[in-house]
Amino acid sequence: MKRSIIILAFALITTSLSAQVWTTKQANDWYAKQPWLVGCNYIPYNAINELEMWQAETWDPVTIDKELGWAESIGMNTLRVFLHDLLWQQDAEGFKKRLAEFLTICDKHHIKPMFVLFDSVWDPSPKLGKQKDPTPGVHNSGWVQSPGGAALTDGKQYPRLEAYVKGVVGAFANDSRVLCWDVWNEVDNINTNNYSEPKNKLALVQKLLPMAFAWARSAKPSQPLTCGVWQINYADFKGYTPIEKIQLDLSDIISFHNYNDAASFEQSVKQLSSYQRPLLCTEYLARGNKSTFETVLPVGKKYNVAMYNWGFVKGKTQTNLPWDSWEKPYVNGREPAVWHHEIFYPDGKPYKEEEVKTIRALTGKK
Repeated sequence: MKRSIIILAFALITTSLSAQVWTTKQANDWYAKQPWLVGCNYIPYNAINELEMWQAETWDPVTIDKELGWAESIGMNTLRVFLHDLLWQQDAEGFKKRLAEFLTICDKHHIKPMFVLFDSVWDPSPKLGKQKDPTPGVHNSGWVQSPGGAALTDGKQYPRLEAYVKGVVGAFANDSRVLCWDVWNEVDNINTNNYSEPKNKLALVQKLLPMAFAWARSAKPSQPLTCGVWQINYADFKGYTPIEKIQLDLSDIISFHNYNDAASFEQSVKQLSSYQRPLLCTEYLARGNKSTFETVLPVGKKYNVAMYNWGFVKGKTQTNLPWDSWEKPYVNGREPAVWHHEIFYPDGKPYKEEEVKTIRALTGKK
């Protein structure tokens, strides 16, 4: 009897949350007003993670303005940008001020960002203050999770997380310069190869994810919410996991990651099109894995999928290096056959001029 009551209560909560999701008409009407969205996952070259990008001591609007000029020059009109709950805890007013300044810079370059609220990937022990230096030769050695493992496992910190989500979304809920909100990046990523994670992480995020959606919706944003699926085997699809169901059912617009070739990308588009909502590929580009601008971006344009490659300028994240650098760092003269992510060197020179020409041709930027 008790179990039945719990199941019924959960069903009622889920139904209540789902009732607030945009209708397919609302979502598609919103998307019809957008240009074909093309951009990247952005962090300035001199920041190792989202904390270093946004903290007052390392906030660098001059560099951001310069780099977004390069983005505009190749036809990019959107960015995916990561935030962090500790920034709100540290200095909510200062953080909001820097977010507003960032939006002013974006608007100058005709770019609308998608903000990412939480992230389950890489280091689960984030700390405010000076961030560590990059580990030589290693891909994304300093990126940090939000919330970190300590906050994720401590229910007493959830009110702080709630205040962060409601505060950030509420501050910009009616700001037309914001494209949308990505509630949680790779929510079910457990990073087992690189870090020690809470053993019950999946259970914890499955519990917290609907709450995070509810917090964001309570701020009444005029922009849509999303949460991207990322590890589905589209070639041998056997159904969605419980977490993926939550992600997809509570999203106003559907987002996904695909670092595979054009055929795999097209499979993912066809599978997720069953939701009859706008599709956004919020991560792609792994040149060594046959995910390239020349092969995948045209498929995105064909199906009117918003496209965000990972990375922009080679810098402290070192995401031009492949994922295998965690096992074999690229040191002592060892170089990758091709860059994994990124488009530009820090001086604005393209990694490959032909790639930039392809992007410009597809975006119509002269």
